[in-house]
Amino acid sequence: MAKVSIVVPVYNVQEYLEECLDSIRAQTLEDIEVICVDDGSTDKSLKIIKRYAREDPRFIYITKPNAGYGDSMNRGFDKASGEYVGIVESDDYVEPDMFETLYNAAKANGCEVVKSDYFEFTTKNKDNQNYINTVIKPEFYNRAINHEMTLDIYHFKMNTWTGIYLNEFIRASKIRHNVTPGAAYQDNGFWFQTLSLAKRVYFVDRAFYHYRQDNPNSSINSKSKVFCMCDEYKYIEAFLDSHPELHDQLYMIFLVKKYFNYIYTYHRVAEEYKIPFLRRFADEFREPMENGTFTRENLGGNVYQIIYRIVKSPETFYYEDTIWALQHNSIPIAQEIDRIHANRYYKPLHKMRLI
Repeated sequence: MAKVSIVVPVYNVQEYLEECLDSIRAQTLEDIEVICVDDGSTDKSLKIIKRYAREDPRFIYITKPNAGYGDSMNRGFDKASGEYVGIVESDDYVEPDMFETLYNAAKANGCEVVKSDYFEFTTKNKDNQNYINTVIKPEFYNRAINHEMTLDIYHFKMNTWTGIYLNEFIRASKIRHNVTPGAAYQDNGFWFQTLSLAKRVYFVDRAFYHYRQDNPNSSINSKSKVFCMCDEYKYIEAFLDSHPELHDQLYMIFLVKKYFNYIYTYHRVAEEYKIPFLRRFADEFREPMENGTFTRENLGGNVYQIIYRIVKSPETFYYEDTIWALQHNSIPIAQEIDRIHANRYYKPLHKMRLI
């Protein structure tokens, strides 16, 4: 049995895949299993995977027709034989000591989940720019916690790929990724399940994972994937419904997370999809707004007011929000115009005498 199985979901990433796999092959923890799951790639990704599998027996691969990220992750986790399972997205890369550090922390502290900080990076203009992201409040690093100790755990940065997960825990808890062909954000449900069911979660105060921001095919850059977030939160709600011991304690947390991710989606999608998305937003939040689940006290005045406005009229919210954005964005322009007008060398043409 390997100490860590690493699942790499792959779909048309030939430009980035070698950098990713090289970083995994260079891990200081040598006792690893690398499971590359090709989701019906049409570029050279599968060819690259097969080469790594020939060169290094720790690399194995699964190839299948395109069925989406959730299906790839489930197949990879089902195949994993390691004591712990990690995730590396195929357009990202990791530091050499990532999995050794996380595994040692997991064993020393008896944890089902160990996570860490990460870098965001772009490679535009061939300049690799990295920016560190801390994921939690400082007082929660380097100690085992769970959601019963602090609900703050749900307000830490949402990601699944900075950590490792006890394989036995994942299987016994029947934790799965949502499967919706062509969808995105299917890591949200996995993230929520692991934090809700784990008894000991440990956060290491170092960054190991490099998260790419400039892959044009990434979900974060897709303007047309409109209702994927809705599908994911429907999946999370079904998880809560199936765990009544968690439902009452976590339902408000679920709704708040859903609100912030819906607002993020509203600002992300293309202009022509904004009103249809707001209409679904209103439909899904109308009941908790009208039955008193949401109050100014448990949401905060600003959040409550935004939900109220969307539920009352999605169309009016859209137009008012658009007007506000135009006015807000025009402030620097107006200030620059005023600066030009105030310059002593500026003289409008209609006030100048022709020679």
